[in-house]
Amino acid sequence: MIPSPAFWSGKRVLLTGDTGFKGSWLARWLGRLGAEVNGLALPPATQPSLFELSAGRRSHTPHHVDIRDAALVRQLIAETRPQIVFHLAAQALVRASYDDPLATYATNVQGTANLLDALRDAPDVKVAVCVTTDKVYANREHPYPYREDDPLGGHDPYSASKAASELVIASYRQAFLENAGIAVASARAGNVIGGGDWAADRIIPDAIRAWQNGQPLRIRNPAAIRPWQHVLEPLAGYLLLARHLWEHPEAAGAFNFGPRTDEAATVQQLVTCAQAAFPNARASFDTGHNGPHEAGWLALEIAKARHVLGWHPRWSVQQAVERTMDWYRAWQNGADPVALCDADIAAYERQCM
Repeated sequence: MIPSPAFWSGKRVLLTGDTGFKGSWLARWLGRLGAEVNGLALPPATQPSLFELSAGRRSHTPHHVDIRDAALVRQLIAETRPQIVFHLAAQALVRASYDDPLATYATNVQGTANLLDALRDAPDVKVAVCVTTDKVYANREHPYPYREDDPLGGHDPYSASKAASELVIASYRQAFLENAGIAVASARAGNVIGGGDWAADRIIPDAIRAWQNGQPLRIRNPAAIRPWQHVLEPLAGYLLLARHLWEHPEAAGAFNFGPRTDEAATVQQLVTCAQAAFPNARASFDTGHNGPHEAGWLALEIAKARHVLGWHPRWSVQQAVERTMDWYRAWQNGADPVALCDADIAAYERQCM
């Protein structure tokens, strides 16, 4: 299941969202594989950011374009002539979607439509992998993992916008792009952790900020269960999915990427594991739920990715947490962030051999 340089070398790739956390990791991995990558994204939303920390060491060409600007999106695709598209650009935070729902819908729904519509006039494109989230499902708090054919839904604006983007993806695939010879898939993953994430309202970045400043971390929903995974796990899935669609376009559709079902863990379990990496790290766990609605139990069924792609998770939740905390601790001590990413990628590739 290791991504192959023999396939990726020289491939022209458009990566939207390359300035974000997952996008920065994927851009680095694609560069190591020999792909010719152009990015499409707004400037990074955090300070620091992995994108900015990689300045001077980037292996791709960034373009600061707003996915909501249909004309500029179309222009960049025409100029760069990609063969494979990874669509990661998004407003990716649940709580931020409550603050600005219209911007969330504009980015996640209309932005996806802008990109896919531009592909109608892109004769070189053969594959598009559109990344959504594990939160696209109508969450009934059922004690079983969600499958790709389960109903879509969304209580909060972020989840609803991503579920709506799934409908846009399916519509463009069936109405336009399949007939044009472009295989389009959606990739559903979420709750990823790894070095270089400084977003607000994410558990590991919040913990790093609190503990580096000697403050306790306050956890608002400690009993919530999530499919935690290291960022390289779904990225490996996206890379394998793109290659599989290149060779088997009839496989286009939705794919889940997550940990094994028995690896789903509560927020409190994740934080307790992370505390081991920081001396004197403190956390307080609220007994009641505070703030806007969030799902209490969420897990993904990954049998399809395992069967069709040969993909399966390589690192346990504990390993993912340990590697993530090691990354931040090394960076805090002056290590080169690009070298840290390269080391994690190399270690993951060895696990895949």
